[in-house]
Parts: sequence; C-alpha cells; structure tokens
Amino acid sequence: MSASSRAMRRRASLLAPVLLLAACAVQPPAPQQPAQPAPPAVAPATPVPAPVPAPIPTPQLNLPTLKPAGWAALTGWRSDALAEIWPALLASCATLKKQSAWLAVCSDAEALQSPNDAAVRSFFETRFTPWQATQEDGSAEGLVTGYYEPLLKGDRVRTERARYPLYAVPEDLVTVDLSSVYPELKSLRLRGRLVGNKIVPYAVRRDIESPDFNGRAIAWAEDPVDLFFLQVQGSGRLELPDGSHMRVGYADQNGHPYQSIGRLLVERGELTLDQASMQGIKDWGAKNPDKLPGLLASNPSYVFFREMPDGFPGPLGALGVPLTAGRSIAVDPRFVPLGAPVFLATTQPNTSVPLNRLVMAQDTGGAIRGGVRADYFWGFGNAAGELAGRMKQRGRMWVLLPKDYPLTTTARR
Repeated sequence: MSASSRAMRRRASLLAPVLLLAACAVQPPAPQQPAQPAPPAVAPATPVPAPVPAPIPTPQLNLPTLKPAGWAALTGWRSDALAEIWPALLASCATLKKQSAWLAVCSDAEALQSPNDAAVRSFFETRFTPWQATQEDGSAEGLVTGYYEPLLKGDRVRTERARYPLYAVPEDLVTVDLSSVYPELKSLRLRGRLVGNKIVPYAVRRDIESPDFNGRAIAWAEDPVDLFFLQVQGSGRLELPDGSHMRVGYADQNGHPYQSIGRLLVERGELTLDQASMQGIKDWGAKNPDKLPGLLASNPSYVFFREMPDGFPGPLGALGVPLTAGRSIAVDPRFVPLGAPVFLATTQPNTSVPLNRLVMAQDTGGAIRGGVRADYFWGFGNAAGELAGRMKQRGRMWVLLPKDYPLTTTARR
C-alpha cells in the first residue's frame, strides 16, 4: 500500500467580451405576410441514465487450506448476536458488490428490511457455504491477536514536546506489483528505491529515524514508544494541543520484515512471556530509557502515514472501508478472501471465556501470516488497547463464501 504524484493546477484565463458594431441601412417596410401556425410543441428529450458498469468477474481462487464444513461445526453460531454484524457486512458489500460472485448476496443484503438475529442467521445459512480454514500443515488452530485505534499526544508542527515525526510516503519509495508476472504473489509487493537502473532495499528504521533522513512529516508525536505502537496498529488519532483530533492511517511501508520487539526482550531475558505485552514493553522502556532507542531500531520495518478525513465511524482497513469494533479482523489474503465473513471461535484475552462470533475480514497486517491467523479489532482508546495488548489466544476460523463462489481446493504440489 506508492508515493503519491503531485497534482498540477491549471490557471484559467478570462476573455473579455468583444462588441461588434454594424452600420444599419434604411430598408423599405416588408410586405405583411399571413400568420403562420405555431409549430407543435416538442416534449423535452428524456435523459438517458449513465450505463452501470458490469461487475468484475471474480477470479477463480485455489485455496487448498479451506475445507468444506457444515453449520453445526461452527462453535457458538446459534448463540451469536448476528444483527451486530450487519453494518460491517454492508460496509464490505460497498466494495465486494463490484465483483460478480458477490453481487447477488450483497444486493439481497441491502434489500433486507429487518436484520434481526434470526433474519441474519437465515440470510447466511441460505446464501453462504462455510469453509473451515486450516494451516498449510492441515492443523485447524492458529494464533488470534488483537489490535486497536490508539490515541497519541502530538501536534501538526514540531515543538519542544512533539519531536517524533510521522512521515508521509517518501517520493523515492518505489513499489512494484509482481502479480502480472507471478500471480501467486498477488498479495505481495516489492518495495525499494531506484539507484541507476536497479531497485535496492529502502532504508531501515534506524536510518529513517536518524537526523539525516530527508522526510516530510505530516505530524509530530510526543512519545516514541506510542509512535512505534501506532505503526504496529496501522492507524490512530493524535490529540492536538487545542483538544481536537487528527486521524492518521497507513499509507505504505519501507519493505522490510516486521521484527517483534517483545519477542526480543523475552529472548534477552528482559521480560517473561507473560510480561511481553504492549503495556509491559512501555513499562520496560520507561525503566530503561538508554536501551529504548536500540530496541526500537531492532525492528527494521517502518510505516508511513497519511492524514485521514473526518467522519468515518472507524479507521479504514485494507479493504478500504471503516472497521467495526468487535466485528472486523485482519487476515492473510493469501488464504482468506479479503472482505469475506469469517466465523471466529477463540477466547477472551488471557482467559478461557469463549469469544465466538461472526466477523468481517476487512484488513491485513505485516505480521498476519497463515491460513488460521487473525488480528481482532477491539476499537478505539485505552480500554481497547489494554484488551488488544493482552490478546494472544488460540482460535479456529470458518470462512463464509457465497454458494456459487468460484473456488477450488486442489492441494498445492
């Protein structure tokens, strides 16, 4: 997710009106002509509506990690408050109905008058088929983590307090889409910068955060750890000095793989596995300010941001629609079609209390890899952040696809 091109403004010139004067000669009066009947009135032409673009054919997908399942296999399906999913489904449909395989079900969804729990359950059971997600080794369980929309203190300009930049996409960052040459790499992008006629790796975090980096900041944060976790989450809000909020979202990434700093602290013996949460890492940073810059720099990945418009109910996910707290997840699009409904069976953070619910696959993430892998969106603010920071649960997933979805499940060789 390439650098933006600069828009060229054109200046409009004003033309002064020219008056033409003609000499008038005296002419004898014309003979009186008999009155002519008025022409019949002609009705104005009926406007022709613009043609509606035909839906794009949904490509045939080969997803051998999806296995046919029955509705009875979905743990908690009958007890979920399914009416809560409806706004998130309609949000997905705003994008999905452009594909032929989703057009009919999305049209039916938009026409449903009373989306109560029973009606929504019947809607899915009538029009969709559940497929159990599995890992490439055939196992049915995977990792479920959480994320949220954080709130940071910051400013639009650099100040003594706000000293840590949120960079826009650099003009020299090049993104190459390899899918036209290698269709199996359709969800991957090659990022770097052009040196001569070669693309070389882009700068790592340590270089981007150095004073020598020539970047364009769209805002400035007060705390470097908060900024680091904003990059992990992918979107958030800055509270400005006047109390207003500036919403920012993911624009692109430098192309380097994500390295978990929590895992590094555990490997070094600085934290236990239970302590390696977001809050645990923040506490460690407060106690070890001299070690903090080196720890943050050990993750070479760096996220660039753009300012997001106001008015959305939630941050925009990779699907391009607002995320819904408790009903949106990030997935690996190599294994789960982006935008699809997914029934998630997992547990609440650090407990065995069931969390079984229908969610929408509306986002992706650099650390979200695998056939059974989800990042659960908890919403906005500190309370959501505490839940997201503690969530590292086991879970199972069932992908719900329209009954005529073009899917094959031939095993890869």
